[in-house]
Amino acid sequence: MLRFLIRRTSGAALILLLISAFTFFMYFAIPQDPATLACGKNCTPDALAIIHKNLGLDSPVPVQYWNFLVGIFAGRDFGVGHCAAPCFGVSFRNNQMVWDTMMDRLPLTVSLMIGGMVVFLIAGLGAGLLAARFRGTWIDKAVSGASLVTSSFQIYLLGPIVLGIFVYSTGWLKAPKYVPFTENPGAWFMGLLIPWIVMATIFTANYTRMSRSSMIEQLQEEHVRAAKAKGMSSHFVFFRYAWRGSLIPIVTILGMDIAALLSGGMVTELTFNLAGLGRLAIDSVTNKDLPVLMGVMILSAAFIIICNVVVDALYAVIDPRVRLS
Repeated sequence: MLRFLIRRTSGAALILLLISAFTFFMYFAIPQDPATLACGKNCTPDALAIIHKNLGLDSPVPVQYWNFLVGIFAGRDFGVGHCAAPCFGVSFRNNQMVWDTMMDRLPLTVSLMIGGMVVFLIAGLGAGLLAARFRGTWIDKAVSGASLVTSSFQIYLLGPIVLGIFVYSTGWLKAPKYVPFTENPGAWFMGLLIPWIVMATIFTANYTRMSRSSMIEQLQEEHVRAAKAKGMSSHFVFFRYAWRGSLIPIVTILGMDIAALLSGGMVTELTFNLAGLGRLAIDSVTNKDLPVLMGVMILSAAFIIICNVVVDALYAVIDPRVRLS
């Protein structure tokens, strides 16, 4: 396990280095001078020179990239002030440190992703196990039909419908609003409940179908049949042996869905007017705030890579037959 983690961590670091280099040099591949974007319409040569100096744009591009990498680990100084590590630069729009801006938005995005993932895993796995347990019955057909219908939903269409029914028409729920968990856990939960349900609906169908098919396959395995032959109850065999083995393909698609979950969180933020990393990325594109956009891209890539390493390590925990070498 230790060798696996070291190897995957080294690979992740290399991938992040390549992503940072790609995004940084693409940042300078635009036809317009980045300092001109920061200066605005009524820009004078003197103001442009000051911006070049303040934002560290007065050095050759390779030197700027090296300073960028050093700033992530050791911090760096700009004309507008010192940027402590990890430093991702200074925003063109408000001269705030990019890392501080991202950290202000990160808790909302993480809350959306984790909450949505918990909801669709519980709903998807539960529905799939139920359909497999009563295979061929009306319950199985109802669950399979419902998953087929929900698989065609989209967040930007389902969100307004749910808001119209449960917020504006019936008043059963309050409009989505982010409240930090540390301030009020109850308000945090209720404020994100609708976004969680809407985002989870899009993913639940796939996990329902996968869980059902995987469980049916596991029930045909020899070790499960042997457990039944020893006189163990069907419920014990179902949950002790078959269910654990059925989680392997679920973990596989969960690792692949991390990126989709992040992009789904971005659409969810726009649909419900929530200010997370997704909204920050869209605003940075609109405002041509390239340092912020680059920071969000690198942070998102790091998050996806770390999550995939964790998911890969879970294989050995779920199935002892898997050996990570």
